[in-house]
Amino acid sequence: MANRENSLGQPVSPSAQKYIKRSTHYHSLLTSMRDREAEIHLGGGQKRIDREHSRGKLTARERIASLLDDPDSFFELGLFAGDGMYEEEGGCPAAGTVMGLGKVCGRLCLIVANDATVKAGAWFPITAKKNLRAQEIALENHVPLIYLVDSAGVYLPMQDEIFPDKEHFGRIFRNNAILSSKGIPQIAAIMGSCVAGGAYLPIMSDEALIVDGTGSVFLAGPFLVKAAVGEEVDNETLGGATTHTEISGVTDYKMPDDETCLRTIRELVSHLGERPQSGFSRSAPAAPEFHASEIYGLMPEHGALPYDMQDVLARIIDAESWTEYKAGYGQTLLTGYARIDGWSVGIVANQRLMVKAQMGKKAHSNELQAGGVIYSDSADKAARFIMNCNQKRIPLVFFQDVSGFMVGSRAEHGGIIKDGAKMVNAVANSVVPKFTVVVGNSYGAGNYAMCGRAYDPRLMLAWPTARIAVMGGAQAAKTLVQIQVSKLKRQGKAPSEEEQAELLQTITDRYDAQTSPYYAAARLWVDAIIDPVDTRQWLSLGLEMANHNPEVPSFNPGVIQT
Repeated sequence: MANRENSLGQPVSPSAQKYIKRSTHYHSLLTSMRDREAEIHLGGGQKRIDREHSRGKLTARERIASLLDDPDSFFELGLFAGDGMYEEEGGCPAAGTVMGLGKVCGRLCLIVANDATVKAGAWFPITAKKNLRAQEIALENHVPLIYLVDSAGVYLPMQDEIFPDKEHFGRIFRNNAILSSKGIPQIAAIMGSCVAGGAYLPIMSDEALIVDGTGSVFLAGPFLVKAAVGEEVDNETLGGATTHTEISGVTDYKMPDDETCLRTIRELVSHLGERPQSGFSRSAPAAPEFHASEIYGLMPEHGALPYDMQDVLARIIDAESWTEYKAGYGQTLLTGYARIDGWSVGIVANQRLMVKAQMGKKAHSNELQAGGVIYSDSADKAARFIMNCNQKRIPLVFFQDVSGFMVGSRAEHGGIIKDGAKMVNAVANSVVPKFTVVVGNSYGAGNYAMCGRAYDPRLMLAWPTARIAVMGGAQAAKTLVQIQVSKLKRQGKAPSEEEQAELLQTITDRYDAQTSPYYAAARLWVDAIIDPVDTRQWLSLGLEMANHNPEVPSFNPGVIQT
């Protein structure tokens, strides 16, 4: 019998009509997600995959599968990067790069592999952003980084969007140097083209391998050499495996084929020494009290409908591990200590139920507080809880389904801006690892206070029900229509009711498309769109990853007004 003091959530009735309706809807979202994933997995298409094979090369995904201890335990990041962003250029599936976390000889590694089936592995602006995200994860968590290089370099028609700025292509090599200075292992394999500035990436790594016959690395290819200095030279002589392992000494290992190269990388990783860890608390894992698949029947079909976040958490955290902080206060936010797969965490989650406000100077007991809205008391509670977790070195997990902060004269007179600022301050200055899961709405300043991308979560994950925007679609569309109608009236062109309705529908459709989790994932606002059933596994992996970094600075919350 469960100890209810340390439990949360309630059992469900799978035969209930509401449960069946919600579950059916969620399964349709998952089917759509998996269809999109399958299409992206093909990269540039089957013909280009066949062409790589005809050259004796494995594809990026095949290389990663051969490298890992268990190909089925690859946690891919940025799968939807670039999705729908470069249609005029022929598309850029997965940003032309496969990236993710997996075990190599028992060691958790971050792997980045250029996909040569997508524009010969050329770098689009989103490709640079994705590679920078990989290096950011490695830097934050001190996990080894493995590059499988096969790229034609910068996509020249878009060079102005990728070359000169702070977060552009050159930042990659700066990060190579920073990673090296921190002793974070980097291993690079040149398994195809490696041209121009891109040549620095593998050579600035700790060790570089090159595959004979297919791998080449040079600052300028034969055509550019001919144009620049008048010399005629072929790829192999200029920068092939023999040249760089026997003449220049630029690379360290000459490999006969992809398979041997990948086995050698595994051997190199197996020799890595043990490193100090952070020492975050982990006990023996316990399964959740209820099965995770029941989440499908709990999540409503529309973001405005209520549900009990406690029921959702009960299907993710270890059974009987919940200790709620300030349970009776600020109830539109749930805060509490728990364990996820044995790892100790502090949880901050939006509660979607309507709750009764508590007595106090900023709330009245006869009022109901709307679910998903952050009130002054909720923000104050969360700020204090976040500071406690930092003092105790407990990682934080945020579950977002937030409409924003409360608005209106009473909220403003009660100091909602100050209380919201306290919460944002605590999140911003937090030094323990943070993880964010967007399960539903992520609107406005609520996105910030609940540790959105701008607040450096180690991983930011989204469910297919996620919606990310400055405000909800209905409110935004009506606001934009009002602005547009006022503008037309000033011009003496007052629209009819039918025209206003058409304008509202056009704006709503555009806004809905921009709030989609796929739109967010395409731009790397989130790292991955995941099946809710896999949430626990992803968070456990993230906590294991974060534990690799022993450097946890002292917590200084700055100026937080009481």
